[in-house]
Amino acid sequence: MSTFLELGLKEPINKALTDLGYEKPTVIQEKAIPQIISSTDDLKAFAQTGTGKTAAFSLPILELIDETNSNVQAIILSPTRELAVQIGNNIKDFCKYLKGVKVTTVYGGSSMEDQIRSLKRGSQIVVGTPGRTVDLINRRALKLGNVQWLVLDEADEMLNMGFKDELDKVLEATPETKQTLLFSATFPREVEAIARNYMTKPVEITSGEKNQGSDNVSHEYYDVTERTRYPALKRIADLNPNIYAIIFCRTRRETQEVADNLIKDGYNADALHGDLSQAQRDSVMGKFRKKTIQILVATDVAARGLDVTELTHVINHKLPDQIENYNHRSGRTGRAGNKGISIVLVNGKEKGKLRPIERIIKKKFIETKVPSGKEICQNQLMHLIDKVQNITVNESQINEFLPSIYEKLADLDREELIKKFVSLEFNTMLAYYENAKDLNDLSKGNSRSRSVDENMTRFFINIGRKDSLNPAKLIGLINDQNIGDKIEIGAIDILDTFSFFEIDKNYENDTLEAFSSNQPDFDGRSVNVEITKKERSGGGRRGGRKPFGKKDGGFGRRRNSEGSSDSRRSNNGDRRDRRSSERSSSSGDRKSGGFGRKRRER
Repeated sequence: MSTFLELGLKEPINKALTDLGYEKPTVIQEKAIPQIISSTDDLKAFAQTGTGKTAAFSLPILELIDETNSNVQAIILSPTRELAVQIGNNIKDFCKYLKGVKVTTVYGGSSMEDQIRSLKRGSQIVVGTPGRTVDLINRRALKLGNVQWLVLDEADEMLNMGFKDELDKVLEATPETKQTLLFSATFPREVEAIARNYMTKPVEITSGEKNQGSDNVSHEYYDVTERTRYPALKRIADLNPNIYAIIFCRTRRETQEVADNLIKDGYNADALHGDLSQAQRDSVMGKFRKKTIQILVATDVAARGLDVTELTHVINHKLPDQIENYNHRSGRTGRAGNKGISIVLVNGKEKGKLRPIERIIKKKFIETKVPSGKEICQNQLMHLIDKVQNITVNESQINEFLPSIYEKLADLDREELIKKFVSLEFNTMLAYYENAKDLNDLSKGNSRSRSVDENMTRFFINIGRKDSLNPAKLIGLINDQNIGDKIEIGAIDILDTFSFFEIDKNYENDTLEAFSSNQPDFDGRSVNVEITKKERSGGGRRGGRKPFGKKDGGFGRRRNSEGSSDSRRSNNGDRRDRRSSERSSSSGDRKSGGFGRKRRER
């Protein structure tokens, strides 16, 4: 493997890398850096999360940039504010000894005026989210006529979040002579579309096989029902006393509910999602990096800017809507040479989604049993004993207390002392798990038991998979009807010739009226929307449209078997979370409040 100096990077950059502890380039860096330095060809680069993509595109740009020219020479687009901030900070570290290079990061949720002032002072490199970048272009505060490099980082995610129009506008503002660099951890069809639309005969490089998971990560799945999903999650956490994990959920509501339940049950946990202000996000992420928080419950997009190298576990409370995103999630662990575990909780209906993921990551999921109470207590006890064995005794401070301690414990022999010591630490846990049920006993009734969410109304729509409908397109169609500013879209079921979706019941009449008055069409087909009833617990059906033999199965909340509420929604609202994660006030931080569509960041 080469050194960074051998890759063609000048001494000031190498000195900064040495300060940061960089010794050898990663595979993607070793391939991308000389390619970008030596050629003006467009580039597609694919590498797993955590393999150093930011350095792979930013270091060669720093090598070639004109420090004496204060015009914007590189524009780097990122799907979320967190990731944009992370990239901007990394580049500032890399150009520590390049005194003439200035970097500005622009994103929603922060003062636009401050960002404009920074641009006016001159910045050769601008890192931004698509919405805020377009706003600054429209205000003529950001001029891209001299751009030599356009970097699309996580470009597939930008398309998933609905930023195609913004990408088009940024492309229009940049010269045709620029070099376009596309970096991604996954290789869905959308990436090929980007290459066709935005790039000219790009060179392609990969780190390992496209989309393949990291060799340092093992993949496990646990069979659960909706009733046992949260209790199983708790048992996994209890089995691993040193757990340092991200739990991924699909929606903001599910994220907050899981985090609230964990906190209530005594875990060092917190939530990270799009309804938090920027200040709140920064606070949560700061605590997690310092390990004040052991378990972070997050949506996919909110966790994108979180760069932590020591995660022991990634836990999928629910699988992502786009199976390619599983690679993004699992790539959060197993970094920097560490081993990691990616866990998936799946019910019978969801288990079929594991096979396509296995084909992508080129690995098999290992079926793992939910631990018993006995296993958990044994693990916790041995962990405590290990801590006792390895504790450093501060002789100078404790010596003066030892005589009275010895006198107090003089009547206890060694065995009695150990028993009392263990009981002191473990009586509560032993009592909690004394009569714990076997969560691996998935009876037919339990595996199929379902309940409805009374806060949602379920709708039938007469288009489906054969019309090329997918959840993202359906959400876009719903949003186009301008039903309300803060609607929440719930469960989505895409079938062959028709589909179902859920909307906050407060917008039931507004939804019907909007689709009726707007009379939308989808690819030339007239769209019809009707209310349908949800299946009740026990399998009975109450009136309404019969969904042609398809069990539509509502999702709601039930008390779980170990005493905490569990969200039972199979919700695709996280797509809207992705689209709104960077949309906020133009000056200062505010809590966005409510769920649903929001205006793009300004």
